[in-house]
Amino acid sequence: MPRGFPQTVKDNLEKCRSAAIAAVAAYNRPGPHFRTAQYLILITIAWTALFHAIFFRRGRRPWYRKKAEGAGRAIRYVKVDEEPKHWDLSECLRQYFGDQHLPERKNLEFLVGLRNKIEHRHLPAFDPALYGECQAALLNLEDLLVREFGQRYALAEQLAISLQFSQVIPDEKAKAAKILAASSVRGVKDYIERFRAALSTPTLNSMKYSFSVFLVPKVVNRESAADIAVQFVRMDESNAEDLARLDKLNVLIREKRIPIANLGLYKPGEVVAEVRKRSTGRFNMAAHTAAWKRHGVRPAGGDPHPERTRPEYCVFDDAHEDYLYTSAWVEKLAGELAKAAI
Repeated sequence: MPRGFPQTVKDNLEKCRSAAIAAVAAYNRPGPHFRTAQYLILITIAWTALFHAIFFRRGRRPWYRKKAEGAGRAIRYVKVDEEPKHWDLSECLRQYFGDQHLPERKNLEFLVGLRNKIEHRHLPAFDPALYGECQAALLNLEDLLVREFGQRYALAEQLAISLQFSQVIPDEKAKAAKILAASSVRGVKDYIERFRAALSTPTLNSMKYSFSVFLVPKVVNRESAADIAVQFVRMDESNAEDLARLDKLNVLIREKRIPIANLGLYKPGEVVAEVRKRSTGRFNMAAHTAAWKRHGVRPAGGDPHPERTRPEYCVFDDAHEDYLYTSAWVEKLAGELAKAAI
């Protein structure tokens, strides 16, 4: 490491990199364990150490201060076992981002809240539904690490693409959906759906919030046989041409972001009944139809692509050729009615 860095910066950079590599190792390790829980704990440590390194390099002490007892008094810090109490990740986010609510910040806020919900539970069925946010947190970490401290700290050369046993995942998602219908995990499921539903569409679709990929077999000829088998093609979200290419790909190959569980969805009439229970305002089927049109939740009747919904709120049921709505949609409608009544 460069000699110019204080020891506190060096120590935190080493801690960040070690924790990030351990997080990936825990997530990629085969087995039925709840990989997301282990990953969240370690990636939180990595991010916190990275922010501490940044603050120390900028000459700031990432420590909690005691309340000032009078003008001119020296700054005093909260201590635990005679050591200054360092900022946790949530405080680091507030200090680093200020009033900027960027997708990468929302990604970490989501993971911190999720960690608090599940760190004492064994819920492996959630793993398939959380991959996007977990992957984005890792890529964002390396991006900020390189941006702040240089390319020499990149993690890419120490990591590898995990090998997969199967090309087919939907059956596992279906099994997970049934498990997630259990009341014992309802609180975690509701947290995930509420958090995602509260995000703006640009944030929800941002690679900085949730990293989603299509795995397309790469056909090679003999000349290129020695090339790498897996290649990342970076998309710049600020580049209109890149976004247009990505949107075109999403139209050609589209896997819907389904709710955490297919069970427990509402038919239109049930949505109306639930919203009436939770609010004092008048609400009927006509109001519901106007609402889904206003928010672009689903295509109009007869659309050739009925599956193109906003899946945090609505999914198309192929078997019955109709639309089902999530609890997040019910909460959103009830909240809008409550605001209108004020």
